[in-house]
Amino acid sequence: MNKTPKALISVWYKDGIVKLAKTLIKIGYEIISSSGTAYYLRENGVKVTEISNLTGMTSILGGRVKTLHPSIMGGILSRRGNADDEADRRNNNIPLIDVVVCNLYPFEETAENDASSIEELIEKIDIGGVSLIRAAAKNYKDVTVITELNDYALVDSEIWETGAISLETREKLAVKAFRTTAYYDAVVEKGLSRLLIKDDEGFPNVKTIPVKKQQNLRYGENPYQHAALYMPSLSSSPFTQLWGKELSYNNMMDLNAVLCAAEMFKGSTTALIIKHTTPCGIGTDKALSAAYEKALACDPVSAFGGIVGLTDVVDVKTAEMLNKHFFEVIAAPGFSDESLDILKTKTNVRLLKLTDNYKNKEQITGCKAGLLMQQDVLPPLISKDNCRWIGNPKYELWEDIVFAWKCAWLTKSNAITIVKDGAAIGIGGGFTNRADAARFALSRAGEYARGAVMGSDAFFPFPDTLELAHAAGISVIVQPGGSIKDAEVEKRAEELGVTMLIAGTRTFRH
Repeated sequence: MNKTPKALISVWYKDGIVKLAKTLIKIGYEIISSSGTAYYLRENGVKVTEISNLTGMTSILGGRVKTLHPSIMGGILSRRGNADDEADRRNNNIPLIDVVVCNLYPFEETAENDASSIEELIEKIDIGGVSLIRAAAKNYKDVTVITELNDYALVDSEIWETGAISLETREKLAVKAFRTTAYYDAVVEKGLSRLLIKDDEGFPNVKTIPVKKQQNLRYGENPYQHAALYMPSLSSSPFTQLWGKELSYNNMMDLNAVLCAAEMFKGSTTALIIKHTTPCGIGTDKALSAAYEKALACDPVSAFGGIVGLTDVVDVKTAEMLNKHFFEVIAAPGFSDESLDILKTKTNVRLLKLTDNYKNKEQITGCKAGLLMQQDVLPPLISKDNCRWIGNPKYELWEDIVFAWKCAWLTKSNAITIVKDGAAIGIGGGFTNRADAARFALSRAGEYARGAVMGSDAFFPFPDTLELAHAAGISVIVQPGGSIKDAEVEKRAEELGVTMLIAGTRTFRH
């Protein structure tokens, strides 16, 4: 009943399909198809048998149902050599289908367009295609399923070399097929959730996380580890690489701090230098070159081999200053043509153009126990109305107070930042106790700490950090409060005459 092997082709993306179809015909296959795919193949000289010739039915419901029929699904799922399956096929006149080539309706592309309506999204949810793929993948021992365009050449080559498609290849293609449908369903869930779930569900019991590989990375944390960057679906990349070799895993970890800073310092002219995921220098000024100069001055030794993040388009003066030092990555919202020419003279630097249309609002972090997820949002900004003063208010230092608070948020906890005149002059981050973080930051600031502002990402559990600040001549401390010993710390501040601002919000970054 099935002397001629059959290949069912149903694809939205037509690239490369004609060559594969003609190869299958040359080795004796009959091509089955319908609708747009059948029309396209015929227009390109491929003989096609309509699916309706096998099913005895035309497509219905405006094309929603074409392939969901026992004559199609039975031909794919029938187990070769199984007597019961063979009897069912003969009794129902169902031919075998040996190859399924299918890719799916463009739901993801439709969902990426914010103007798409819910009706448009629903009509791009593929039903028949997913069923064909899953059926063929389930029966991979007898059926070849091809879902990725770059596998056409693999199958084409193997057919010409051996005259058949090996079991090993069918196994690999089946796994890819299930990966394809799993990703597709996850994207559908994510796209529909944006429009249909009006209330924030928080974190449901079951969570799908569709991601797609953006690029391979040079290596992981160490050269012996392989690594890649994956992007969440329905999210555009936060950067474009303009120059330089491949990024590494550690580059991406450091770049995360730059992306956080770009959001926190948006609207200001700010420069920061990141080393090992935390800042070693931050500065703000009217001119980008001046902001960068402040950032570098904080800790020029640690800056070597770091990552520079800038909130303004890089100009010639800033580029010339940057070129005097070795940095792994320079990231900014843009570069003037002249500045690019200057920076491209360094072969080892990567230049990244940052974008501001990154839509993902979930922060996902891996650990040995599993995946940690939290909202990816900025902390509530401090204002003159939502803070509490201990001692005499010093509004004349307000800009430095806000800047110190932002710098402390960006620095890894325990975090202490010393700020003066729009520059972080001392940063202590990643310490296991707050007093040591303060000692380190104050040692960096030196005599310039006198009259400066100290920022802390969390409360003072004891008066010791306050006493260190007083001894160094700190003028104002901004910290969130929340310790069971707040009263003791605040009393000590009054005794020492140190002004302290209680911001009310902890800003840990582990």
